Amino acid sequence: MEIKRICQPLHRYTFKAPLIKEWVEQNCEDKVLNLFAGITKLNVDETRIDLDIETEPDYCMDALEFVNKRHELVVGCFNTIILDPPYAYRKSMEKYKGKVASPFKQLKDAIVDILCTNGIVITFGYHSNSMGKIRGFELEKVLLINHGGAQHDTIAIIERKVRDVIDIEKDRIEFIKEEAKRILGSLSD
Repeated sequence: MEIKRICQPLHRYTFKAPLIKEWVEQNCEDKVLNLFAGITKLNVDETRIDLDIETEPDYCMDALEFVNKRHELVVGCFNTIILDPPYAYRKSMEKYKGKVASPFKQLKDAIVDILCTNGIVITFGYHSNSMGKIRGFELEKVLLINHGGAQHDTIAIIERKVRDVIDIEKDRIEFIKEEAKRILGSLSD
């Protein structure tokens, strides 16, 4: 796993900060879905989703609504998904003029199917929890962004989809079967 730390003043729009924008662009792979796009267009093959029409997104809608409504059109077709949501309820209300951004857990569950096998998710926030092993992902890179002064650091992580959820569920079922056999066998002894 690669860990990197940079110093970059805080900006309302994450990708307006040049060092962060450069890091994201260097790490994006092929077709990119940016679910909380903001105003900055990345120099990648990007589909931009945002609730704020002023950011000039490709689709002006909630991220979870996009994933759910467009699901049949986009299954497995993105190589990179960028998640840079407002990190708190208050920030969501401010950024989206009173609208609340997608429930993050539901969104993370929903994007698994639209990411191609071996694709990556780049997540920004105040913590390093995102997709996780439960959804079939492995952590590859961490970027710690120090904003200076009394500002909270931002943590960006890159996780790679190494297993499909269906395979994880099959393994769980097999494990449960084996455990049941073991328990039943010990009861008959």
